[in-house]
Amino acid sequence: MTITDPPVTDSLAEDGATAFDQLIDRVRAEFDTQFTWDYGRGRDGLNRLYEKAKRSQWNVSDDLDWSTDVDPERMIRLQAEATGVPAGFPARSLLDVKGSPVASWDDDQWVDFAVHSQCASLSQFLHGEQGALLCTARLVEAVPWIEAKYYGSTQVVDEARHVEAFARYLDEKMPTTYPINENLKSLLDTVLTDERWDLVYLGMQVVIEGLALAAFGMMLGTTQEPLLKQMLRYVMADEARHVAFGILSLREIYDDLPADEFRLRQEFAYEACDRMRRRTLNAELWPHFGIDNADIEAALPGREAQQRFQHILFSKIVPNCKKLGLLDHRDGWLRERFQEMNIIQFEDWENTAEALNLEGRVEDSEAPTSFDPDALEGVEVIDDPIHASRTD
Repeated sequence: MTITDPPVTDSLAEDGATAFDQLIDRVRAEFDTQFTWDYGRGRDGLNRLYEKAKRSQWNVSDDLDWSTDVDPERMIRLQAEATGVPAGFPARSLLDVKGSPVASWDDDQWVDFAVHSQCASLSQFLHGEQGALLCTARLVEAVPWIEAKYYGSTQVVDEARHVEAFARYLDEKMPTTYPINENLKSLLDTVLTDERWDLVYLGMQVVIEGLALAAFGMMLGTTQEPLLKQMLRYVMADEARHVAFGILSLREIYDDLPADEFRLRQEFAYEACDRMRRRTLNAELWPHFGIDNADIEAALPGREAQQRFQHILFSKIVPNCKKLGLLDHRDGWLRERFQEMNIIQFEDWENTAEALNLEGRVEDSEAPTSFDPDALEGVEVIDDPIHASRTD
C-alpha cells in the first residue's frame, strides 16, 4: 500500500530503528479491566442486538466481488453525470473566492482532485475503523455487564473486517492512501486514554460511528462504483448496530449522573463534534496539490457548500445525543452549542439506532416511540449478508 507523504526515516538509521518502527504509534492507556461473575442476561435490548450481530457476519474475502475492475477517474466522471454535482464538490466552491488557489484548474484537474479526495475519505474511514477496533477491544475489557461484553466481542470482529475491507480496496483499487487526519487522531487518542469507559462509548459509538454512518451514506448515495457500493452496504449494516450498542448502554447510566459529571459528558460530545468538523477540511489532502492548508482554512469554512456538507455529516449525531438526554437534560447546554454549530435542525431526524432494519424489512411506517433494536427501518442494507456470494 502506498501512503502519500510518508514520514521521513533518514534520522532513524542512526539509532537502528526499522521502517516498521516508523509505522507504529503508541498510546499509553490506563483503565480498569472488569470481570463480572454475574452471567445472567437481563438486558433484552443488548441480547437482541447480540443475536443480530451473530447472524449478520460476512467475509471480506468471499462476500465482496474483488474481480470488479475499478477505474477511479471514470467513476468520478460517471458520478458527476449521474448526480449533476461537478467533480470536486464542495471544494469547488473555492472558485468564487478572490485569489483562489484553484482558479486556474481545468476539468481534468478537478477530476484528479476528486479522485484524491475520495482516496483521502476512504483513508480516514480506514484509520477510523482501526481506532474503532482498538476502542471496542477496550470496551470488552472495561464494561461491567456480560451482555455488553458479548456484543462488544462481535463489534471487535466487525471492526477488524472493516479495516481489512477498506485497506484492501485502497491497496487494490485506488492510487494512494493518505495518513490519518490530525483531528481524527487527536480524538481517537482522547477516547482511548480516558479512564471512564462510558466516554469511550460516547466518543466512539455515538460521535465517531455516527459521523461515519452519515459519511458512508453520502458516499453510497453518490458513487457509481459497484464494488464500493456493495462494501458500504455491508459496513453500514454493521455500523448501525454499533451506534445502537452505544445508545442502549449509555441510556442506562446517564439519567442518574450527578450534574457535574453530566456536564462533562455534554462538553465531551461537543468537543468531539468540533474536532470532527475541522477534520472535514482534509488537511492531509491539499499539500499534495501544492496548496497551503492556511489558505484553505481561511476560505473554505465560510463557503455555503462546505457548511452544508459538514451539517449533513452531523445529521446522525444530533438525534442520538437527544436520545441520550444530552441536548436538554438539566440545562440545555449542548443544545446551545449545537445551535451555534447550526446543526440543531437535525435533532428530530431519524435516529440512527431506529433507522435500520437489520433483518431487511420495514416493521412499521412510523418511528417507534421507545428504543427497540427489533424495530429498526430505513437505509439500504444487505438483506442476508451471510455468505451472500458463496456456493459451497
